[in-house]
Amino acid sequence: MSGFQSHMALALEEARAAGKRGEVPVGAVVVAPDGGIVARAGNRTRELNDPTAHAEILALRAACGTAGSERLPGHDLYVTLEPCPMCAAAISFARIGRLYYGAEDPKSGGVAHGARVFSHPQCHHVPEVYDGIGARESAELLAAFFRDRRG
Repeated sequence: MSGFQSHMALALEEARAAGKRGEVPVGAVVVAPDGGIVARAGNRTRELNDPTAHAEILALRAACGTAGSERLPGHDLYVTLEPCPMCAAAISFARIGRLYYGAEDPKSGGVAHGARVFSHPQCHHVPEVYDGIGARESAELLAAFFRDRRG
């Protein structure tokens, strides 16, 4: 990956904005094969009263709308937290080329934990997966959010 440039800082911006809205602070960014930012989003499940309004889903929807296609081959997805099984399936369906995520999610993750969606024989597309990108900052943001919620 010569010339690699991480876009996790933008995903973290989206996560911080989601936290300020009272949402679980998770952010996502979709990057086109040419390196341009196609879409970015943060969680909006509470705001939209939609359990599927995870950052990844919202960013994928916007990127697919821009592309005029339900598939995004060669695109990268940066997300601050290990995707849940729903989001991992959507990532596969969208044919994302590379997934970069920050903090692991042993409780609700669907990539390295739990359902491990990409390792199922029913999974038709498996992106390259790179974990731990911005993991410390992502995990600290989540921990602070939940600590503040508990009072």
